[in-house]
This record gives sequence, C-alpha cells and structure tokens, in this order.
Amino acid sequence: MVKKLNFLKPIFNFMIIGLIIMTLSRIVLFFLYRDRIDETENYWHIFPIGLRFDLIILCYISFLPAVLICLLPDKFLQKIKKFLNIYFLFFLFLFLLMELSTPDFVAQYDTRPNRLFLDYLIYPKEVMGTLLKSYLPSLIFTTIFLGVAVYFGYKKGKKLFYPSAQDYKTKLILFPLVAFLLFFGARSSLTSKRPINASNAVFSTDQLTNCVGLNSFYTVAFAAYSLKNEDNAAKMYGKMEANEAYDRVKKYMTASSQDFTDAALPLLHNQNPDSLREKPYNLVIFLQESLGAEYVGSLGGKPLTPNFDKLANEGLLFTNLYCTGTRSVRGIEAVVTGFLPSPSESVVKLSNSQSGFFTLAELLKDKGYDTSFIYGGSANFDNMASFFNGNGFENIVDEQDFDNDGKKYAFKGTWGYSDEDLATKANDYFKSQKNKPFFSLMFSTSNHEPFEFPDGRIKLFDKKKNTVNNAMKYADFSIGKFFELAKKEDYFKNTVFIVIADHNTRTYGKHLVPIKKFRIPALIIGPQVPKGEKYAKLSSQIDIPPTLLSMIGMKVQTPMPGRNIHDIKPETKGRAIMQFHDINAFRVEDQVVIMQPNKKPLQFKIENDSVLTPMKLDEELAKDALAHVTAASDLYKEKKYKVKK
Repeated sequence: MVKKLNFLKPIFNFMIIGLIIMTLSRIVLFFLYRDRIDETENYWHIFPIGLRFDLIILCYISFLPAVLICLLPDKFLQKIKKFLNIYFLFFLFLFLLMELSTPDFVAQYDTRPNRLFLDYLIYPKEVMGTLLKSYLPSLIFTTIFLGVAVYFGYKKGKKLFYPSAQDYKTKLILFPLVAFLLFFGARSSLTSKRPINASNAVFSTDQLTNCVGLNSFYTVAFAAYSLKNEDNAAKMYGKMEANEAYDRVKKYMTASSQDFTDAALPLLHNQNPDSLREKPYNLVIFLQESLGAEYVGSLGGKPLTPNFDKLANEGLLFTNLYCTGTRSVRGIEAVVTGFLPSPSESVVKLSNSQSGFFTLAELLKDKGYDTSFIYGGSANFDNMASFFNGNGFENIVDEQDFDNDGKKYAFKGTWGYSDEDLATKANDYFKSQKNKPFFSLMFSTSNHEPFEFPDGRIKLFDKKKNTVNNAMKYADFSIGKFFELAKKEDYFKNTVFIVIADHNTRTYGKHLVPIKKFRIPALIIGPQVPKGEKYAKLSSQIDIPPTLLSMIGMKVQTPMPGRNIHDIKPETKGRAIMQFHDINAFRVEDQVVIMQPNKKPLQFKIENDSVLTPMKLDEELAKDALAHVTAASDLYKEKKYKVKK
C-alpha cells in the first residue's frame, strides 16, 4: 500500500517541510514571549491551533499539484515536473521568508504580519531605508539564510518534488480520497457552515498569544482575502439598520435634535462657536508622529518633552484623550475629517473618498481660507497627496519643495526633512499669507524608525543616539522651535494651534486592545484659549476637529460625529473609540465593549487603562458600539459624509 502512495511523495515532502518551518518559528516566538504567553490559561493551545492552521494553508496550496499528479498520465506529468518542483520550492521559500520576518514585525507591531505588511510593500524606498538602518543584522541574517535555503532547495528539489511513475488506474481510484482529505484539511471542518478562519484561533484575551497560534503566510493571505469585506461592517461584526445606527450615534454627539439639517445627510448639523467672531482665527494642526502620552512629562510619562510641558502652561491640555488607531492615516482621518474609525482602511486611502469627502480644509477653503499640507517627507506616502488634493487642500508642500527652494536645511533622513526644518518651512509659509486667513496641517517625520535627527540639538536621554526616546526629545525640541518662531510673527496672535499625536509608537499589550497605548497628548494654544487649563474627561481624537472649529469663532455646518467639548454637559459620560487591526473597542467611562470579526462582543471594566476585568455584556452598549461601525460604513459607501454646496 505504501508503494501505491509513492506518487504522492512530492506532496508529503512539501507538507512535512512546511510544517517544520512553521512549527519551529512558532516555538521560537513562544520562547521569545514566554513570560507573556504563560499568563494565558491553557496557553499550550497555540500548538494544536498552529498545526490546524498550518495544515489549512498547506492543503490549499497542495490541491493544484495533487490534481495534476493524480489526473495526468505519466508521460504528460514528466513534462511538467520542473513546474511542480518550482511550485513547491516557491511556496516553501515564501513560508520561510514570512517566518523569518515575523520576529521583527511582532517586536514592532505586537502581532504577526497582516494588512500593514501588505501596505508597506508599495513603499520600497522608505521601507528599505528603515530596514537598512534599523534592522540591518536581521536583514543580513535573513538574506544569508534564504540564500542557503535556495541553494539546498535547488540541489535537493528534484529528489523531493519530482513525481514518480505509478499505475494510472491506481491514481484515478485514489484521487477522490486525496481530494477529500485535502478539502477537509483546507476547510478544517465538516460540521461548520463556514470554513475555519482566523477568528477560530482566538482563545485568549491576549491578541499576541492568539496570533502565535497562526502562521504568517496565513495571516497575510487572510488579510488580503479580507479586503473584500473591509467596507462591510455587517459581515465582520453583525447587522444593524442604518437608521438605528445613526440614531444611536447621535446620542453621543453634542448636537441637539434641532441642529440636524438634512435627512439625506444623516449627521449633517449646525455647530455654533464658543464665541462668534467677525474675522475667525487661523487654524494650524501640528500633527506629531507617534507621540504617545507615555513619553510626555506633563501627562505622567517620561521626562522627554520639556518644551511641550512648558507650552502646556499657555494653553488647554487634554489629559484623557485616545487616538482612533495605530496608523498615521487613521490619525489624519480623525483630526482632519473627524470620521469614525471603521474596519475598513482609513478614508485617506479608499477610492470613494478621494474627492467630495468632508475635511476641515474643504470647509475652510469655502470660507476663503488658504489651505495647506506641509510635510518634510513625500506627500505621496500613504496616498496623502491624492486625498488632500481632492478634498480641499490647495497647497501641498513636501520634500520636493524643500529640495527645490535653494535654502539650506538642517537634516534630511530616510523619511524626509527633519522636524526643525518643517518648523522653519511652515513659519515662512504662514508669514507669506499676510492678512489672508489660513488653515494648515503640519506633519512631523523625525520620530519614526530609524529615528534620525541632526546632532547637537538635545541632550541625549539614551547613550545610543538613534532611539525612540531621543527622537521624542528631538520632536519636542522642534515643537519648541516652531512656537519660538511663530511668537515673533504677526499671525501668531490670530491663530489657534494644536499639537496632537497621530498615534503612539509601538501599540502592544496583553489585551485584545491595549488601551493604554492609545492615550495621546493634545495641546491647544491660541487667543481666548484658557491658559494652563486641563481637560480631563475621557475623549476621542474625533472630538478634536469640532472643538477646533468652535475655538476659531465660526458658525458652520459639519457631518462630524465628534463632540465639541464646549457643549458637553458635566454629567455626560466620556467616550472613546479605538480600532486595533480588525478589532474595534468602544469605551464609555470605565466600560469597554470589544468587537472581533465573527465573534460575540466582549465587555470589560477598565482600571488604570491596564487592567481589564471581564463583565457581563451590556446589550445596549454593544449595540451602540456596533452602531458607530455601521454608521461609518454607510456614510462611506453611500457618500453621505459631506456638506451641501
């Protein structure tokens, strides 16, 4: 009988080698993160789960060669044996590449390679620069290891993956059994209506422990497959009628029922300013790359931000603010459009939002403002230039403009010109506006791996120069420089400024959503802004743009669901919304509902942002959580996130 199965040797060898690669990688990850994994009861489940998901991907890939080997006569099969050899070696190479890249990816993002891995593939310049400067030892090791693997694969491939001759009748008889086993292995269930997917690997409240049970080829492939569902909240989290969703979202807004103006645009409403001005103020958003609250001294973090902390005495500091996601485009989405975070990609990158989508720039341009985006790097990164150009930003200033203006700047690194160069460029631009009102989004680059910045600006916090702590100090130095320059100019007294982070650095933790890592700083400085005041109510990044519009003194219509903090009643409960990969967290005070794809929602009580105690699910709160995701999906798909022209 064994001899009769000899023709399947290429498939057996492929599966055995694939299992060895992925199992060894899982064992390495287990020991790298054992202290954390040990905290999960029954943590050993990662290994049977891992075997299951390894077999799923191996069976999928083996189906085509199995069909060819079983159904083609030997004389035809021998003609394509090189194809089979290359086919098996190619996928084994991909398995090995993905697993070798996994430890560094996990160290940075606290999860296996996923959608983010795919996103970065289209930015080779920035990614290669980061790899060469921050991960050179890993890059060298991976290259050598892969080179050796390719060499031995080439030498041994013929022996391992060339099909052997077998009686054609025997192959035809055995084919139904082979096909059934591969189908069963790929589906991994005969009782479930749906094939097993990544949600079936969830057995812990620690998302890293869950993802160790997967393999990286599967997680990337599943991320690519899931793109078709990313704009469909119902498929991921559950169904809800759009009208019910909008009614539930409105409960959390500061707009009253009489403020809503158009049934066709469900969230469009009038917003009155804190105090109406005949000539509204300018508005500047200084968006800080990866400046988490844990690095800000005035928020109880490390003593890395003396300039920011000093400036906090001159404005309004948010002490309990949470970002909506873990990517820059998600932060841009929140502070520039006020849009709800959704299971989809940020609207900055989605096709239906490249024009006619509400932004502060579009609103203020129609009010006669000059609107600009000023960035030391390439504005094409993450599709920013396209989104901004189509949605109200008249002037986009990026590294090409720095290159071509003939001025001498302090430093240019992997991600573009330094933050102090950005401060200088922006100040010059604002001065040039004379008496014309302006709105601008400034976006920093220096606090980004490989953490490059010019010498001699700061006293290093760490002995090694290019570290996140030192980059934070340099970012703070540049914030101080910008305000030092701005205070000397006439526009300063007519401008509302906000310094706010897009997200934290590495977002990781032992919970499904590491809430502590979503806390960020925001500081508003400007005329009539109370000095030295702190806003301590729980709030979300999407609350920032309506609050800013109130502060510049303009009556407007907006579809933004965020809260204007000046209209929040003292008894109103604070809330924040956080998207972590494909997990959505909806928090109201110390209660958080966490929604995972194809899973029943979970609820926890939060203590100090770091202790999450399981609670009985509040069905109404869970519906409110689903409503915000459903509304975001409907607003985008039906193009309802805009103002009437």
